[in-house]
Amino acid sequence: MPRMTQPKIDTSPKTWDEIKTTTCYMCACRCGIKVYLKDGTVKYIEGNRDHPVNKGVICGKGASGIMQHYSPARLSKPMLRVGERGGGEFREIEWEEALTLATTWLKKVRAEDPKRLAFFTGRDQSQGLTGWWATQFGTPNYAAHGGFCSVNMAAAGLYTFGGSFWEFGEPDWKHTKYFLLFGVAEDHASNPIKIGLGKLKERGVKIVSINPVRTGYSAIADEWIGIRPGTDGLFAGALIHELLRNQKIDLDYLARYTNAAWLVIRNPGGADDGTFARNANGEPLIYDAVIGRPLSAHRADTSPKLVGEVTLVDGRRAVPSFMLVAERFLADDYSPAKVAEACGIPADTIRRIATELARTAFEEELCLNIGWRDWAGRIHDKMIGRPVSMYAMRGISAHSNGFQTCRTLHLLQIILGTIDVPGGFRYRPPFPKPAPPGIKPAGKPGQVKPNTALPGPPLGFVAAPEDLLIDAEGTPQRIDKAYSWEAPLAAHGMMHTVIANAAKRDPYGIDVLFLYMANMSWNSAMNVTETTGHLTAKDEKTGDYVIPHIIYSDAYASEMVHYADLILPDTTYLERWDCISLLDRPISEADGPADAIRQPVTEPDRDVRPFQTVLLDLGARLGLTGMTNEDGTPRYPGGYEDYIVNHERSPGVGPLAGWRGKEGVFHGRGEPNPKQLERYIENGCHWFYELPDHVKYYRHANRDYLEWATSFGFIGKPEPIVFQLYLEPLQKFRLAAQGHGAIVPPPVHRERILTYFDPLPGWYEPIEESLRDKTEYPFHAITQRPMAMYHSWGSQNAWLRQILGRNWLYLARSRGEAMGLEDGDWVHVTSATSRIKVQVKLMDGVNPHTVWTWNAIGKRSGAWALAPDAPEAKKGFLLNHLIAELLPERDGGYRYSNSDPVTGQAAWYDLRVRIEKAEDEPQMSAPQFPVLTGFKGIAGRRRRV
Repeated sequence: MPRMTQPKIDTSPKTWDEIKTTTCYMCACRCGIKVYLKDGTVKYIEGNRDHPVNKGVICGKGASGIMQHYSPARLSKPMLRVGERGGGEFREIEWEEALTLATTWLKKVRAEDPKRLAFFTGRDQSQGLTGWWATQFGTPNYAAHGGFCSVNMAAAGLYTFGGSFWEFGEPDWKHTKYFLLFGVAEDHASNPIKIGLGKLKERGVKIVSINPVRTGYSAIADEWIGIRPGTDGLFAGALIHELLRNQKIDLDYLARYTNAAWLVIRNPGGADDGTFARNANGEPLIYDAVIGRPLSAHRADTSPKLVGEVTLVDGRRAVPSFMLVAERFLADDYSPAKVAEACGIPADTIRRIATELARTAFEEELCLNIGWRDWAGRIHDKMIGRPVSMYAMRGISAHSNGFQTCRTLHLLQIILGTIDVPGGFRYRPPFPKPAPPGIKPAGKPGQVKPNTALPGPPLGFVAAPEDLLIDAEGTPQRIDKAYSWEAPLAAHGMMHTVIANAAKRDPYGIDVLFLYMANMSWNSAMNVTETTGHLTAKDEKTGDYVIPHIIYSDAYASEMVHYADLILPDTTYLERWDCISLLDRPISEADGPADAIRQPVTEPDRDVRPFQTVLLDLGARLGLTGMTNEDGTPRYPGGYEDYIVNHERSPGVGPLAGWRGKEGVFHGRGEPNPKQLERYIENGCHWFYELPDHVKYYRHANRDYLEWATSFGFIGKPEPIVFQLYLEPLQKFRLAAQGHGAIVPPPVHRERILTYFDPLPGWYEPIEESLRDKTEYPFHAITQRPMAMYHSWGSQNAWLRQILGRNWLYLARSRGEAMGLEDGDWVHVTSATSRIKVQVKLMDGVNPHTVWTWNAIGKRSGAWALAPDAPEAKKGFLLNHLIAELLPERDGGYRYSNSDPVTGQAAWYDLRVRIEKAEDEPQMSAPQFPVLTGFKGIAGRRRRV
């Protein structure tokens, strides 16, 4: 018999002919990826093992970028509205017509009143460019996504210790021995966090997750604390109470690196009450316990006293700020027994967690035998670490008490001595910065002039009423009311108020609303019905739209596209150059600075252009300073690629830090290198500089680091960054509200300033919650970020839709069963604003007073090239329909934004609702809006899915 053999089958056929590196854009991680191509077509995406962020790890979102790139919802041609706004009637136009029309609208605004342009961007990751463009245009009305997402987190950290949770820092994954995780979203920075959590698991480090919902990271935690929403500040305050009561704090760290010893004047009713005592040179004073008199806090050779009242030379009384901190948190209001019921956490659990923190910090002290030099020149032969680390995000930030809650978390870190020490929380370059950073927002009266650039950036850090963008009557100068008495420390602006304020012409009207990648008519709307009403509102007298012109740029047909007048189609992230810059939101690791680029790995098959290049083109057409040469020709004729290489924000400092200088031998500072992008591509599209060991910790006070950071352009001068336990800028606002100073708030704002601008961290009940009947609305309602999605982008992705194609309302099994509910039942969810209908599922891992859902899964029928009856539209839903844009009226009829009163952060998570079973109604979520009709200009429109 002939011998039979099996045919040889190639089980790993080569399906590509080229591999290119670039940077992922499927979430905020910005991981390095390798893209496999065949004849210019994307075939496969994997992680780049050489990349400093993800080290080869890739998540489901990153791998499915191929489906994002080939989404049938891609826009394919510039379009001009020809029907009613929101009706989806457009005609395709050529780019020259589109840019000419945009230039015409914008040129008129700039010549008459530049602030009548409102330019706001979403998750664009190029705010270094867009903010600079707004500055050159001359409008103060610019901001990005942060006012929705993380300004409480960023501002609280930057004002307290010159850094922040999230993108500005990270836990010391290698050395930490105890990890507290507060409300962290699972879709943001998921790969670095997953890598870090894996390292902690391998070492047996205890992970404690504080979150109302047990999903994702909480599910793998060693202990889950199902806290009641909005009470994290109470919980942290109770931990501080226990640590102070048991004297488990790092007094040496407090004395050396914080303003704990700075003397605070006690003069009730006086113009100096609550301010720091200062010498003739303006330096804050401490009381030296050995010498027995006040000395400058800037001296190194002192023995600061942390408690006790002192009498100054001029007779005024003062106390160290730490004494005020101790008085507050040792009070019974923060005792575990007092806060337990409000937080939903047993008092014994709070005491035990405090004990575990203290034991880890002080009995398991970490010591690295690395010498270093502090700011005063003192030599230390080792680096002492308190191996407790913490991390937090939107679960803290998106409450109206989020700024003070986050400040309380930072106070907890600081009294344990855990910031930028081995085992603690570490800065990511270019941080730390001075606390707060010195840059001020531009846009005061007289600074906004026709055809003139602003004297500074639109965003910055307010330190006193004199820095506000208001006129002599206290009227806000920005359309979103950022940096006004309504939200003085609005470091990221207030994107969520722009459309409503513009439609109401409060404080004034605008002529052009220019949006990029901001789905403002749907999942980024505080209330969808009200927002779409604002976008389509017409003047009763003229019949014209109240917002005359809306320009929108995006790569995809989101809900917002239908409300635009002019659509400028963007590329996908695989078709363009991008710059993830140290001037913006870099990809740095704690061990050193890093930045990256995206390169076009394939050419567009549609008539689209990268938005950044379009923006530079518009800038040149408008003759904006910085974007044109003296003869009026474009300064960057090669588009964004040209800008990345040749733009300098200051001499020698450009968008990219790597391979600077004509020969590419410098890093940080150096003249433009014409081959810089080639060097990045050769290196996998990223650059990373690892700091020497002796400058990796204590960077707020490490002299060698401070000198290096100054030379690198991160900070202005090599001075120590002093942590601000007591925040004097807030007290200055309180004094203004009492009538002190040249700039005081109008009467309507005074009570609000006095109530919320406490210079000490602390807790107050979320504002909307405090105004609602808790019996009528017994549940908190919040959203969680699904790991498989990122904002609203994912629902157009054929692969990701298979993971999560619709959402449910989840509630505690015990509560649901008591209400007679079962999995799959339809219920009405009612807030003080409106009502929705959704399907429920019961679960165990949720705070019993809380209901929740996955964010941004629900879609409007007809958007994103989904079929009108897609499950995202007919079963999916948004909690946004229930959220109030404005708080109830106060005396005098004034209505504040539903936001944090300090920073203007959107208070998404303050929502209270009630739930009732829906009987005999259509099996469909509500509300349902008219289907967004299709229009030409969507790639693959016929390929409905």
